[in-house]
Amino acid sequence: MSLPRIQPHPGARLDVPHDFVIPPVAAHMQRRERVSERSRNLCECMIDIVSAMFNICGGELRKPGRSSLVVSRVRQIAMYVCHVGYGLGMRDVGGGFGRDRTTVAHACQLVEELREDEDFDRIVNAVEQVAAVAMRFRKVGQ
Repeated sequence: MSLPRIQPHPGARLDVPHDFVIPPVAAHMQRRERVSERSRNLCECMIDIVSAMFNICGGELRKPGRSSLVVSRVRQIAMYVCHVGYGLGMRDVGGGFGRDRTTVAHACQLVEELREDEDFDRIVNAVEQVAAVAMRFRKVGQ
């Protein structure tokens, strides 16, 4: 993939070389910029919660692109709780996690299906309870 070249206006004097290339902003960074500060903070809080609960580095959960099944599943649970528990829209959750809204929709659908397993449902319930307590403390501290 070649990047677009800046074409100077005829007669314009530029201080940059004519072959200067502007790198495109990564898609996950563009999505994160469109999210409200509240939504971003809630997603960051959720990432911190699940990284502590499941002993996974927060950087792994924030990393763009594909991850191992364990990391992906924990991220999907976190996205699900942000959407269902915190009431954030899928676009906001996607932006807070540096993902697309369709990725959030897939995560929510998958978690709903997996909740039919009692053990998995207990795990999601635990995350929801910790998230609810975290929100109570956050509201008290404001």
